[in-house]
Amino acid sequence: MNSHLLSYYEAIEQASADMLSAARSGNWDEVVKLEGACVLLISQLKHAAAQRQLAPEESKLKTRIMQRILLNDAEIRHLAEPWLEDLDQMLGGRSSMVH
Repeated sequence: MNSHLLSYYEAIEQASADMLSAARSGNWDEVVKLEGACVLLISQLKHAAAQRQLAPEESKLKTRIMQRILLNDAEIRHLAEPWLEDLDQMLGGRSSMVH
């Protein structure tokens, strides 16, 4: 098995899980830092994937990993919505209103 290539997917999955944990605790600086790590891992993955192919059984594992990454990403985006709205208000100079 080509575990080297799968290790990139697993590292991205772990980074996305760490991002979700940071988002749940409201640590957005950590989320941004981990997002940068993901960008680097994805770049490395693209380079490695251009040189190698996954075996069929590895492709099935990759699909499961990608599904978990997408679920993490969806929850992070959901958690980020209020934070992004607050940031938009701060940058726009508008005062925050309590509902």
